[in-house]
Amino acid sequence: MAQEMPKKGFVGTLKEVYWELCRPNDRFDYLQFFLGEIPGYLGLLWRKKIYSRHFKSAGKNLTVYQGVRIRNIHCMSVGDDVYLGLENNFQAGGGLTIGDRVAFGPGCKVWTINHKFDDLETPIMEQGYDFKPVSIGNDVWLAANVFIMPGVEIPDGCIIAAGSVIGVKKYPPYSIISGNPARVIGNRLKNKEKEESEDKS
Repeated sequence: MAQEMPKKGFVGTLKEVYWELCRPNDRFDYLQFFLGEIPGYLGLLWRKKIYSRHFKSAGKNLTVYQGVRIRNIHCMSVGDDVYLGLENNFQAGGGLTIGDRVAFGPGCKVWTINHKFDDLETPIMEQGYDFKPVSIGNDVWLAANVFIMPGVEIPDGCIIAAGSVIGVKKYPPYSIISGNPARVIGNRLKNKEKEESEDKS
């Protein structure tokens, strides 16, 4: 059963909000509520400037589109030329590293935390969480509505097809990955080698 929020009254609520604003991570949640839906160039400019200060580390040329939601931004590192797409959702509490030149399509989700559920005698909501870092390499494109599960490592050069659910598995660099559960359906290096051999013949 979900735990009920204690009733604090008006003064108690103001005190709670004050203490939230004193904590950097909670303060960022309020900031992204106000900045997250600002459209156009102004929104892109403000989100880039303000979000970059809160990441664990941030590279150059960050783009954060409308509707991006990040939990535990202080546990998230992004490289150069990263595009966080429309309505992306990141839970970075377990640690999230994103390389250079990574683009997320609309509706992508990356999760680094999962509920524990091994103890059958204890309700799942009372068993706590597993924290497993996610790593995304350089030059990766995640198409619309991709879901990355905790503990996943995506190597350089991969393409993730729209709607894929990526679980923990060994993926070769430059893989084309698709499905739920996801599997490798091609490799960009092999495609290039095949094209070059056909050109020579």
